Amino acid sequence: MATVVDARPMRDMRCDVLVVGGGAAGVAAAVTCARQGIRVTLVERYGFCGGGAVAGLSGTVCGLYLASEGDNRPEQVVHGFGAEFVRRLEQRDGLTPPVRYGKTFTRVHDPLVWREVADAMLRDSGVQVFLHTVVTDVLLEDAERVSGVLAYNKQGKIRIEADLTIDASGDADVVAMAGLPYTIGQNGSVQNPTMIFRLQGVNVERFLQKYGLDSIMGEEVSALIREANATKEYVLPRAKVFLFPTPRDNELLCNATRIVGRDGRELNPMIAEDLVEAEIEGRAQVRQYARFFRAHVTGCELSYVNDTGVQVGIRQSRQVKGVYTLANEDVTRARKFGTGIARSPWPIELHSGEKPRLVWTLDDFYEIPYECFVPATGEGLLVAGRCLSAEHEAMASARVTAQCFSYGHAVGHAAAIAVRERTMPRRIPGAYLRDVLNRDGAGLGMSKMASVPA
Repeated sequence: MATVVDARPMRDMRCDVLVVGGGAAGVAAAVTCARQGIRVTLVERYGFCGGGAVAGLSGTVCGLYLASEGDNRPEQVVHGFGAEFVRRLEQRDGLTPPVRYGKTFTRVHDPLVWREVADAMLRDSGVQVFLHTVVTDVLLEDAERVSGVLAYNKQGKIRIEADLTIDASGDADVVAMAGLPYTIGQNGSVQNPTMIFRLQGVNVERFLQKYGLDSIMGEEVSALIREANATKEYVLPRAKVFLFPTPRDNELLCNATRIVGRDGRELNPMIAEDLVEAEIEGRAQVRQYARFFRAHVTGCELSYVNDTGVQVGIRQSRQVKGVYTLANEDVTRARKFGTGIARSPWPIELHSGEKPRLVWTLDDFYEIPYECFVPATGEGLLVAGRCLSAEHEAMASARVTAQCFSYGHAVGHAAAIAVRERTMPRRIPGAYLRDVLNRDGAGLGMSKMASVPA
């Protein structure tokens, strides 16, 4: 039997707070916590931060604005860290004005500028950053207290001990490694992944004149897709597509593919073989849709694929089982919580079938309580981002970028409080944390409920 060997010496480190994952939630958590004078280390598997927004090329800051019927103007209800990040993107010409998305608006960013803004904020706040570094194991004390991780990069293994770890991996990797409870989708079935891409060489002015300002393409385009798909000349499994002008000249961001397994299953990105299949099928579909757009969509006659996501875009994977689970009804009834640390006006987006289904909350928003980020069991750990505790449909709303910034903002403050006061995160009152966030510009307002539901 072969011996397992790595002859390189292990590096030992210590910090107050360790953040695993550099997406919107991870960057917000790390920067917020470090600004409180806490020693923070962030570990990111890619050579840049951005997570789904950049590596997955989702490309938009969704979830800032109320949804309304009629010819409404953008009304921003999400503030705090996300608003600061938006301002910094604007200062570098890396963000569009609000772009119509059905009954609401979104902002489209330049992914290169996103990386640069994150780099600057992490550097300026004093966060120690390890890029190209993958967490491989979790350090556990007394079977359920997370005290850090083992990670790997080209220099070798790193043992990072921390008073508190934040799982902002997007996939609840630390939660799973630690053996803490988690869920996957609805009875194990998750929303399908998608490969997002950018088209260059587009006459955007002609495109907008023809199809209007709504980035959700209308029936005219959907009918063309269905007709082309029926001829077997193209493989176009999704008829309802989202096409966004970007901050760059002559470019569209294209959310169009629908990736399912060869056996018809919704692919699960937590299964290695499924993820490989999704990547390969996603790239193949990109070429099909790009060819269709070039032949049939006004303004795209000279277009070409400029880029795809570094990885397939993942909408859903593992989610922690938290002290509280955000319920579908919490979203549809626009519930507010005394321990609410984030707002969301974003619709429930369900992507099964050829046409995504959007369930809107009009002229209102719901709140996400702090307890959704505290594991039901285990200590020394908080989560941030789309691995929050939520039911399937609630997750389909709560996972987007503006909310992930808000989650990171809140969890970063919670981590700083826990370290500074030497307390467990679950003992921090959510209502107190809400007050801290309001003092830091979150604009959550007065709470309308006394506490999270039992």
